[in-house]
Amino acid sequence: MNDSPRYYTLREVIKLLKSRKLSHLELYADILNAIKKDNKNLNIFLTVDWNSVSESEILTNYPLAGIPLAIKDNFLTINLKTTAASKILRDFKPVYESTVTRRLKEAGGVILGKTNMDAWAHGSSTETSDFGTTRNARNPAYSPGGSSGGSASAIAGNYSIAAIGSETAGSIRLPASWCGVVGLKPTYGRVSRWGVVAMGSSLDSPGPICKTVTDAGLLLGFIAGKDPYDATTARYSVPDYIANINNGVKNYKIGICYTDHPQIKGSIVDQSVRKAGELFESLGAGVDLIPVSDDIKPNTILNPDLAIAVYTVVQRSEVSSNLARYDGYRYGERRSLFGNEAKRRILLGTFTLSKGYAKKYYHRAIYVRNLYIQNFRELFQKYDLLISTPSPGFALPVGSSKDNPMFGELMDMLVEPSSLAGITGISVPCFRDKKTNLYLGLNIMADQFNEEKILRAAYAYEQATRWNEWALLEIKHGII
Repeated sequence: MNDSPRYYTLREVIKLLKSRKLSHLELYADILNAIKKDNKNLNIFLTVDWNSVSESEILTNYPLAGIPLAIKDNFLTINLKTTAASKILRDFKPVYESTVTRRLKEAGGVILGKTNMDAWAHGSSTETSDFGTTRNARNPAYSPGGSSGGSASAIAGNYSIAAIGSETAGSIRLPASWCGVVGLKPTYGRVSRWGVVAMGSSLDSPGPICKTVTDAGLLLGFIAGKDPYDATTARYSVPDYIANINNGVKNYKIGICYTDHPQIKGSIVDQSVRKAGELFESLGAGVDLIPVSDDIKPNTILNPDLAIAVYTVVQRSEVSSNLARYDGYRYGERRSLFGNEAKRRILLGTFTLSKGYAKKYYHRAIYVRNLYIQNFRELFQKYDLLISTPSPGFALPVGSSKDNPMFGELMDMLVEPSSLAGITGISVPCFRDKKTNLYLGLNIMADQFNEEKILRAAYAYEQATRWNEWALLEIKHGII
């Protein structure tokens, strides 16, 4: 890996900036020059603050030391446009700051730019963006995943030191998997949704996309916590997520999930997850295989296929309500500018909530959603962690989502149950295909508000394997 400053991790950059061994000018010049050179082809950033370095140096003594951050373009940001990758908001300049970006700024972070995404976060490929497709920095012929594909590709290509995304069902963990980076989906309610363009209000979870597990834990600590502007945020205190990150998984009970699913069984994904289980066993954890079941049964996990329909109905219903506010009176652009994906979701959501059909579809979906919640609750009485994969396979070629209105649901099938249940999960690189330079991710899940557990397990895995190139670079540079 190149040894220039933009390749360094968040933890390393903060240390170098505070010790004055690295200047902000040097760091920002390295990153901005790379963006200027490559963004035309990769289409990662929709907006770049080319003068961001001007405010960075005075922030050296703050916790984040003036580091540059890439923010998904559905977070409201004063002085930078927020488009949600839709032409309806192409000229929208917010009048207030999202809680997530405000907290990052207060900690000394600087918003380098806003990253591309599926329009309104509707998709898993970043191909529904009204401003063009983002490409995977690992291999530009392939999709970065979505909807946080721009943020994941920004980290994969070292175009930012750290990034923020949001997940409704897989939108952090799937692009993290496909781009070979670390993506952490917090518990629903752990991080404020205030100032985030709403997609599925009972599901949306902002979270970090970073180079290493420690970076993700560090960034989560700045954005988590109760917010008076968001009634769904939890009152729990925010722990120091990295204080005990190296305590390992000894005596943890871990369950391996979904490896017997027909789309997974016998594949490289199956092998990678099982090898991760063997590694955790060697580190002192107890590991079991948990079979998939179509019914709620003891010591089984509910078939993720059922979550496709549940998520489709619940998410579309919430979309039909959330997108109703975007009209010409408020935002200056006509509703006919909604893309085909948004129109499909509005129509289906409105239908499932309409008189005579709500009980048949929406109420039924909520019933099955509660079964998933019950299933995870019972499993976490026995297991500390569950492991699987965020995606049935590697990143797909650009254009794969065309003419497939269910592309996102099919790609996110294995993470939709955990999102419906509101639990936390993290994706860390667990395999790299040398021929394509594409990655697979290991999805580590824990019960609600147990982010410390997934960070400990993810860190143990990262340190015991060689899949994360930035973790290896930290070792080379003596960062412990």
